[in-house]
Amino acid sequence: MTSNASAISIRHLCKSYGKTEVLHGIDLEITRGATTCLIGPSGSGKSTLLRCIAFLEEATSGTILVNAQPLGFEETPDGKRIRLPAHSIRKVRQGIGMVFQQFNLWPHMTALGNVTEALVTVKGLPRAEAEGRGMAQLRRVGLEARAKHYPSELSGGQQQRVAIARALALEPKILLFDEPTASLDPELTGEVLNVMRDLGGEGMTMVIVTHEIGFAATVGDRIVFLDHGRVLLNGAPTDLFGGSRHPRLTQFLETYLDRGAAMLLKPS
Repeated sequence: MTSNASAISIRHLCKSYGKTEVLHGIDLEITRGATTCLIGPSGSGKSTLLRCIAFLEEATSGTILVNAQPLGFEETPDGKRIRLPAHSIRKVRQGIGMVFQQFNLWPHMTALGNVTEALVTVKGLPRAEAEGRGMAQLRRVGLEARAKHYPSELSGGQQQRVAIARALALEPKILLFDEPTASLDPELTGEVLNVMRDLGGEGMTMVIVTHEIGFAATVGDRIVFLDHGRVLLNGAPTDLFGGSRHPRLTQFLETYLDRGAAMLLKPS
């Protein structure tokens, strides 16, 4: 059972591609209103887990509850796993927004058009109402002045902020980010992370797959360290990064971080 504080409750989740098992019995609670950062080496299953939460991938076994509602599958009292009808899946997924590594903006639409298209075609809002909501979200990510610009006229950081505004316009309860800064030059990364930091401050429930370890350490309410498809560590940043650090996490940080960043996270 999920608690009242849980936005997402994951139980015994496994995911296989053929004979290759990518996720091994994941158990995880995502707290409502918190920022949860998924970190770990490449191939550890971070993005696969996120895609299962978004139901872009169907788990091989196990269950996911989103705000106490089963996503995709539920288990009967006798332990049988059954697939839920499409309308039930859509209803739960409507509360989840996702921002990808690639911006996936329509090149022939302005920033405002990209943000409002789903509001008109999926939500059925009148164009004027959709544009009002779209402008509000562009203002929220600091791009109101760029509303009439096309993606080719925007920097990578601005395009990713448009993608965030597009997700926010659908009013999700939960936002998932899959390495949102991985395609950006370092100088553009900060503007995207600042938007995410502000969203966390507003109480948005966020699950973030990231290699920005410093961001995770300072903004994440909870850090989940995955290794070989399993949750190896799960706790507050101060618990994981400070004091007596787990040797596998230390090995990961020393391998991944440059010397300066590693010193910032060095236990006191």
